[in-house]
Amino acid sequence: MIYKYRYCFVMLIGSILMVSCSEDKKPESTVAVPKKPVVMAPFRYHELIEVSPGQDYDVLSWGRGSTKTGAFEILHSDSAAAKFITTTGDLDGDIVDAYNSDMDLDGNPEILIQAKGNDTINYTTIYAFEYNNSGAHKLDFPKLTKSQRAGYRGDDNFYIKDGKLIREFPIYDGNTKAAKVTAAKRQFEYGLRNNEFTIKQLSKDSTKVSGEPNQIVKEPVKKKETEKKKTNTKKSKKKHRRHNSDDN
Repeated sequence: MIYKYRYCFVMLIGSILMVSCSEDKKPESTVAVPKKPVVMAPFRYHELIEVSPGQDYDVLSWGRGSTKTGAFEILHSDSAAAKFITTTGDLDGDIVDAYNSDMDLDGNPEILIQAKGNDTINYTTIYAFEYNNSGAHKLDFPKLTKSQRAGYRGDDNFYIKDGKLIREFPIYDGNTKAAKVTAAKRQFEYGLRNNEFTIKQLSKDSTKVSGEPNQIVKEPVKKKETEKKKTNTKKSKKKHRRHNSDDN
């Protein structure tokens, strides 16, 4: 009988200890990772760019039936002025990224869309617009010149640095399908002046960016120097005449 009571007492103490241990254990905290919103058909891409409070730009691509072509649109929402602008255009390839910049520092944002196509090479197309109070203005993105395209096979990487658009891509040992990638990269910096893009080559693989051979520019001779030369020649002529007259 005593053994039975002793057994029940031990079981009671054990259960109390188990309950206390379970209460001491804190539940593991789980970090909720927000899910990326699903883009519903016929839309393929969506990115929200918040330039400033109340100034939002929704970049979208859409189209049914084809995966290589479609259309893009930029929805500009000016919440403060209750003004809304829609910009659309034909799209070649798939949108891979969108950027916001102010390359000319005029206070008007530029929205840049990077689309990647697939032909004989993985080429890149940039769709650029500048927005101001009167609406959206299309900017023509410059094509690479012959020298800039030397060894180009696509695979561009774009990013914004110090307010400028930087472009870099690997250089191949040729432009054919059999070309092999080298360790070198070509890098450009794009700016904006008077609503036109400027381009500056940052890499050292080539010093020619215009496709034309470097021309040697002769510095103009200063006017004072030319006048001195003329007076000196006149004096020498007079001396020469004097010598001749003395000889006679």
